[in-house]
Amino acid sequence: MTAPPQPTLPGEAPPGFRAGFACFVGRPNVGKSTLMNALVGTKVAITSSKPQTTRRAIRGIVHRPDAQLVIVDTPGLHRPRTLLGERLDSLVLSTLTEVDVIGFCVPADEPIGKGDRFIAEKLAAVKKTPVLAIVTKTDLASREQVAAQLLAVSQLAEFAEIVPVSAQRGEQLDVLTGLLVDRLPEGPPLYAGGELTDEPEQVLVAELIREAVLEGVRDELPHSIAVVVEEMAPREGRDDLLDVYAHMFVERPSQKAIVIGHRGERLKEVGTRARKQIEALLGTRIYLDLRIKVAKDWQRDPKQLRRLGFYD
Repeated sequence: MTAPPQPTLPGEAPPGFRAGFACFVGRPNVGKSTLMNALVGTKVAITSSKPQTTRRAIRGIVHRPDAQLVIVDTPGLHRPRTLLGERLDSLVLSTLTEVDVIGFCVPADEPIGKGDRFIAEKLAAVKKTPVLAIVTKTDLASREQVAAQLLAVSQLAEFAEIVPVSAQRGEQLDVLTGLLVDRLPEGPPLYAGGELTDEPEQVLVAELIREAVLEGVRDELPHSIAVVVEEMAPREGRDDLLDVYAHMFVERPSQKAIVIGHRGERLKEVGTRARKQIEALLGTRIYLDLRIKVAKDWQRDPKQLRRLGFYD
């Protein structure tokens, strides 16, 4: 994925240029992915109202004349109930030690809970990395609610800054970017000026398919769904059509029936929704072949987790 060309290349930078990594952490469904997409200026991470949508550390790249900010969107940190949950938490905690600044996201429209306190305790153990508290979703709260939440967040721990933002309305995003950039080390850019993410296209396509599935299934299903793009290649003899072959994995036959829907209607809707998103991402027409397979209890099976891309 590319942005308008920038004058700066990896290894080249004007005096005072800053480049480095920030990560967003928080409990599930606090708006981390939406916020990253808003800062980057395009969709590089899928979003959904379902909790624990994010399963990978997705990188989005913000380019400024004076800086390059690489944002790492992490899965929601929670007390895990499955091997998959344990691996996602391990991914988040390892990311905290590898970035230059951490953004702790708390929504403005929900009271501080056990999950927020759990994460604040984890962040307190990260001694050398500055932590900014980000009060998200201010568009969903009144001024009084936002003020009360800012006070509540300030009592959780000692933060370098506390900043309220609305990704939906674009409010305070420049302020947040500036605060993050201020804490990056001086140095040359890490990516070429046109890059907005370093995620492989097949991974992005698989994520868009999973997002399309999440929009139309029951609340108990999201954690049981995984998508793998098996093959993606131009149609032979055609330069205007890309064939995408993907498998969706669920844990039980009953879940497969739910995803397919009555006479295949739900699966057809998923395919249509996903195809539009993938075509917008890749800038070309696609043919999407989407099959469903049952991988029994894959969230708890180390071998199946590795096969689906969730490594130790």
